[in-house]
Amino acid sequence: MIALRASRLYTPQEEIQNPLLLIEDGLISAVSSRAQQDVPKNATVFDFADAILAPGFVDIHMHGGAGLDVMRAAPAEMPHLNRFLTTHGVTGYFPTTVAAPLDQTCRALERLADAIEAAQGIAAGKGDGVQARPLGIHLEGPFLSHKRRGVHPPEYLVEPTLEIFERLWQAARGHVRMLTIAPELPGALEVIAEAARRKVCVSIGHSDAVLEAARAGVRAGARHATHTFNAMRPLDHRDPGILAEVLTDRLLTADIIVDGIHVEPEVVQIFLQLKGVERAVLITDAMAAAGMPDGIYQLGPLQVEVRDGKCTLDGKLAGSSLTMDRAVRNVVRFAGWSLRDAVRAATLNPTRAVGLQQHGALVPGAEADIVVLSPTGEVRKTIVCGRI
Repeated sequence: MIALRASRLYTPQEEIQNPLLLIEDGLISAVSSRAQQDVPKNATVFDFADAILAPGFVDIHMHGGAGLDVMRAAPAEMPHLNRFLTTHGVTGYFPTTVAAPLDQTCRALERLADAIEAAQGIAAGKGDGVQARPLGIHLEGPFLSHKRRGVHPPEYLVEPTLEIFERLWQAARGHVRMLTIAPELPGALEVIAEAARRKVCVSIGHSDAVLEAARAGVRAGARHATHTFNAMRPLDHRDPGILAEVLTDRLLTADIIVDGIHVEPEVVQIFLQLKGVERAVLITDAMAAAGMPDGIYQLGPLQVEVRDGKCTLDGKLAGSSLTMDRAVRNVVRFAGWSLRDAVRAATLNPTRAVGLQQHGALVPGAEADIVVLSPTGEVRKTIVCGRI
């Protein structure tokens, strides 16, 4: 048994002063204040003094980091990326695709499925070291709007069909947990309904949808929105479009890239006020350049230039170099949110949006994925499956 002590703990729905958290067999067995429970005699104690215990961050939209691209990395390279992510507090993530030739995408999905299944072995106590784990695959494309494609290559975009979705699903061996799709495309509603039936979190994005088309996508089964404001039809007071649905639908969760580049801080404030502490989700959209110096880096089939931390291709934003711990601190800085609420947007909210019930909260029975933060949100230590 392992016992953790610190100054505070974020569940993150509540804050516990002078907490005691117990871990057995990689799972959280108890969470309380030290006034309520003594440390068991057989426990190995770790005292983190003035630090904060919080759930490990979960990034449901990321393309790589530490010089590696998730669609191209060899299996032997994935642990390097996973260890890099833990240095920024991430314990679980969704490797995310970029539109590419379907054969190439399917090969990448097969490799990512291998990585997910290997990570399930880590949860079972196999493998060495503390590493973030891929928990599912996010398909960003190929069902995207040509007009709002961002840098996704137009020649690799296709209209949604059940046949293509099934091919991708089979290549991923059922590990697709999230799908970004433009709901206005012919065939999109049928694919949305089928993906939702398979418990995939369907997210509307890369879309030029008018308001009614966006609402039709939600009625068909979409329940989330991808990198709000980016690659979306702009909000107009007479033609509100997809953004009106994303910002006003109280049942829809939505994510945002809070790097100060993709969305201005004042607009981040608007987003956070409208979605609130329960439905706002932080993502990084990080590419291989995260954690690396300026240069040229891969993003799926694309080569992206990174200068002063800004990732562009032909003048268009192409992913980010953001890390999740910085996104959390930026929410505090841009919007004046408490650190606990900012942490919630990187933990409980994304995991509930995508249906990961054993992650995102420090409660008995959850997997012991924990980040130890300084009082100002810097990562001091990361714990995965109870491994420190």
